[in-house]
Amino acid sequence: MDRRTRHRIISLYDNHLQRCYIRSKLASDPVYAATTKLIAGSRLPLLDIGCGIGLLGQYLHAQGHGQPYLGLDHDPRKIAAGRIAVRRAGLDAVMGLRHADVADLPPMHGHIALLDVLHYLPAERQPALLQAAIRHLAPQGCLIIRNVLYEPNWRFHATRIEEFFLRVSGWIPGGAQHYPTADELRAPLENAGLDVRIEPLRGYTPFNSYLIVARPHH
Repeated sequence: MDRRTRHRIISLYDNHLQRCYIRSKLASDPVYAATTKLIAGSRLPLLDIGCGIGLLGQYLHAQGHGQPYLGLDHDPRKIAAGRIAVRRAGLDAVMGLRHADVADLPPMHGHIALLDVLHYLPAERQPALLQAAIRHLAPQGCLIIRNVLYEPNWRFHATRIEEFFLRVSGWIPGGAQHYPTADELRAPLENAGLDVRIEPLRGYTPFNSYLIVARPHH
């Protein structure tokens, strides 16, 4: 993404902390470009579970992806900020944001994104969210998960330090609950009949982040 586009997206938000967050994410986090590439050319809508301030939707539309986007998040402050940004960008017709719990998904089928969401849920709630996401996946859709995975390495410990500061700052109330292993994610997805690919996705960050892509068998 070019500098002018990044600045335009940043300017849609008023909060200084949010602007700093967006600047950092767009400069160093490869998950937005990876998601765009995975759904390029598709006519399916995208359901973004745990959307925060709607940054993925802004990125997708800035990159020319014109299909409907619906973002859900349990934090009303982030949804409110995201809705203002959507209006300012003139994207009301194609981009929606809704305050909702992950257990309350709308009757929508398409691509599903779960970006840095699962580890904020207790271990016992993660399988239920995965199953709910699978139920909303269209036959030609793609389930895109980006998450920190539990591994005994320095990247995982660096992630835990960052999560501590996110919790203390109030950006993520409650903080991380359970970091899943690769097997904890792979098993329920494959048991549901999905093809699963897991690969590192860290960009210019030190964190133990992975991209998990699951698609229905064809």
